[in-house]
Amino acid sequence: MKAVVIKAFGGPEGLSVVDVPAPEPGEGEVVVAVEAIGVGGVDALIRSGSLATWGFREGLVPGSEVAGTVVAVGPDTESSWIGQRVWAFTGLGGGYAEQAIAAVEDVVPLPAGLSAAGSVTLGSSGIVAHFGLKHAHFSPGESVLVRGAAGSIGILAVRLAARGGASAVAVTTSSAARGELLREVGATHVLDRSGSGDATAPPAYDLIIDVVAGPELPAFLDKLRPNGRLVAVGAIAGPPPADLGITLMANFRKSLSFATFSADTVSPADRRTVRTEQFAAAADGRLPLVIHEQLPLDDAVLAHQKMEDGEVFGRIVLTPA
Repeated sequence: MKAVVIKAFGGPEGLSVVDVPAPEPGEGEVVVAVEAIGVGGVDALIRSGSLATWGFREGLVPGSEVAGTVVAVGPDTESSWIGQRVWAFTGLGGGYAEQAIAAVEDVVPLPAGLSAAGSVTLGSSGIVAHFGLKHAHFSPGESVLVRGAAGSIGILAVRLAARGGASAVAVTTSSAARGELLREVGATHVLDRSGSGDATAPPAYDLIIDVVAGPELPAFLDKLRPNGRLVAVGAIAGPPPADLGITLMANFRKSLSFATFSADTVSPADRRTVRTEQFAAAADGRLPLVIHEQLPLDDAVLAHQKMEDGEVFGRIVLTPA
């Protein structure tokens, strides 16, 4: 079967389309004939080699979420899965392929009315946005800043915060055009990447959902109100500087909180419950989704180049031929 592998760490050109053996499911696993693949920021980080110290190696098939039809099951796995259209989490690899393996606990049936492309736009990002806000102890009436809001996690965080009764939802983004698109999904104030540029925006926020992290993260701690919380739900710009704690201690009297959030800390049952609810809401139009573009699997290099160039608003989806 056809798959995309990381031939060499670095730029998008390090991705290559190859032929690999079809996967064989183990106990508690299913094989999905893939119709759509979500392209995420973590895929780009892995491809770049930034996470090599975490055990990622060249030769990996990237991709963590797919959607399609179950065509095989492993030993001691219910055969009733065969023929079902599903969304599936494949871990931190294995998704950029015509067939992918997933554990049954990470597979969710798709409701009628939700496309495969829509499900991989929502499946992982919706969980991060939902539980990231919960991790930040978001309450109605609080002001929220979403840093790096143009990707699928950021867009959903904006939408969920607005629907949850936030008094203000500010966003950082790279252009006025993206800012207008973010206003359409619930943003009330549009800031530049430094967190400036709108004189009407709140001077400080109750909580910040940060998809970016990187060296500029400490500056955003200064944008928190007393008892404010910043939760890093992503790190597309890399880790924050080692002296982050100095900034926190310099704001000691404001009782600020910094936390990270990973969906890995949410139980499979809770992830499944929220995904099922979000899929149903997307299927009947209550939760609109933003798909930037659908490209063939052969264009994985182009998809990653578009992310590198900052062109993407929403989710890029790869589709095997």
